[in-house]
Amino acid sequence: MPDQAATVGLVLVCHSRPLALAAVDLASEMLHGRPLRLAVAAGLDETTFGTDAVRIRQAIEEVDGPAGVVVLMDLGSAVLSAELALDLLSDQAVRERVVLSPAAVVEGLVVAAVAAAGGASRTEVAAEARDALLAKASHLSEAPAEEPTEAEVAAEASGTFVVTNPHGLHARPAARLVGELRGFDASVTLRNLTTGAGPVPGSSLSRVATLAALQGHSVEVRASGPQAGDVVQTVLALADRRFDEAPEQDTGPEVPASSAPGPLPASPGIAIGPARRLTRPVSGDADGGQPLPAEQEWQRLEVAIATARRDLEALRTAAVRDLGAAEAGIFDAHLELLGDSELLDDARRAIAAGSPAGQAWRQAIRSVETAWAALPDSYLRGRAADVRAVGDDVLLALTGGSAATLLEPGILVATDLTPAQAAGLDLALVTGIALAQGSASSHAAILARARGIPAVVGAGPELLRTAEGTPLALNGTTGELVVDPGREVLARYRSAADRHAAVHARDLTEAGEPAVTRDGVHIEVGANIGSAADARAAAAAGADNAGLVRTEFLFLGRDRPPTVAEQETEYAAIAGALGGRRITLRTLDVGGDKPLPYVPAPVEANPFLGLRGIRLALQEKNLLAEQLQAICRAARRTPVDVMFPMVSQVQELLDAVEVLREAAAPD
Repeated sequence: MPDQAATVGLVLVCHSRPLALAAVDLASEMLHGRPLRLAVAAGLDETTFGTDAVRIRQAIEEVDGPAGVVVLMDLGSAVLSAELALDLLSDQAVRERVVLSPAAVVEGLVVAAVAAAGGASRTEVAAEARDALLAKASHLSEAPAEEPTEAEVAAEASGTFVVTNPHGLHARPAARLVGELRGFDASVTLRNLTTGAGPVPGSSLSRVATLAALQGHSVEVRASGPQAGDVVQTVLALADRRFDEAPEQDTGPEVPASSAPGPLPASPGIAIGPARRLTRPVSGDADGGQPLPAEQEWQRLEVAIATARRDLEALRTAAVRDLGAAEAGIFDAHLELLGDSELLDDARRAIAAGSPAGQAWRQAIRSVETAWAALPDSYLRGRAADVRAVGDDVLLALTGGSAATLLEPGILVATDLTPAQAAGLDLALVTGIALAQGSASSHAAILARARGIPAVVGAGPELLRTAEGTPLALNGTTGELVVDPGREVLARYRSAADRHAAVHARDLTEAGEPAVTRDGVHIEVGANIGSAADARAAAAAGADNAGLVRTEFLFLGRDRPPTVAEQETEYAAIAGALGGRRITLRTLDVGGDKPLPYVPAPVEANPFLGLRGIRLALQEKNLLAEQLQAICRAARRTPVDVMFPMVSQVQELLDAVEVLREAAAPD
């Protein structure tokens, strides 16, 4: 038996910790007691999906030895995190002993574990893992992939689309575009044909935004490489879907508050209370005193970026759960910026020229922020706040400091808020928000509305001179803000707040009463919901049942489908929030405007009516079968109806019912 210290170490990188541990258990069954050095770097915690480059680096160091390390990754950002982890390794010798394997995680881990425990070299272990699917492919008679021809390698393609998004190609749709391009073997550039701006690399969010592509502008996409044609068609289809931006994300004034006199309404409601400011604990200098060698300064910055990414992914997961996928999508652009090659290259060059990490990062961020702030459209200019927010997140990680918090209850007064700050506000302390700058269409304002916090923006610099504890009164519906209101004004605001509270209380009291028409017809009120949070709100508003549960909220915004157990838990939570009343669960309705990264969809002339809904579900039968299993399990505890979406033929319904019948069979 080989000496364990001389064998290859394995690291498993996975978005899900339970999935990774299950894969390790499976691989261990094949070792028959033989020792193996293996470390898992999976999930942000026991339940939160994500990957952490710092933890991956630690895992590599745990299992490293003379024979080296092979790292297996599941998908998406796991690969990016693993690459970043290599850069974080301070020991060049360790870095050279690490191999990142493109193998499938489960099959690759099983054969890699057997090979490593048997004393194979890291090259042999990596090769065994890579070839793990050959037996399955051979059994299923899968034809070997053909080598691309010289013509395919040198292929070029181009196309043109017209931007239809009301606010143009701003941060969120641009982030969706950049993320879509990442999986193709092609080099892509974009050019605004209407203004002449560009070309810019399609892989860089910071550069795509500078195209200032507004609604109605024509944009040329040009690609070269083996998948040039595919990537162009994908971009054109994405543009036809408005880059998957939901209609509700288009609302809100376009004029930034800073250009208008006085405060503007941002989130409805009345708030009265003392002025309070966010307090940030004392932290270190982002530049860390005396500059270190360039390689160490770059490593400091990479660790800070990895930390900021991990925190943002956790925040996005919480936002999906509490606010919904649309609001959580705000953080997608921030995550894209943290991996933006142009931005990172600027910071790296500054560090190589002698700048410390903090200074180099501020310089790179300021350059992008300045470019965005100079865009001609007011809405696009407002997105410069996203760049500043990302910059602050990384600088905070560089200092090792904690985020600013509110220590006492009252109305939060600030220059502006980042989306992360708005999403993290303690509702038990924050009664309202008053911002000196900002915009009613900013991401912070969107999150304030989603969380029900009254807010005004654009109140001007005078607001910042308001002393801590000064009484404030604001009306987020009309945009009124009164500093140190007199007795009469305060009485007027309190009266309005009391009326609002009385109406709300009366509505809540009557919400549970039966809905009956004047001639005695009983009407059942079913809520259209997309999460357990929606179900709780619907129950509080008196809903009789869930007339439609849009289950795709469980499948969107992630790199892999939810498990049967996850789905069952969420359906049970929805039913529980409604007191066990009947819920109608619509099976997965994606395709068209709601693509899934783990379900490849063809390019279609009309994706909204093509391979979507029940047709896509029947093509991806495992997804449908697992969802129906979860629904059947939930139905054993609460009344459940099932809705199949986008049915166009009787046979589709018959096929779906057959899958349901199999799922309903006893476990």
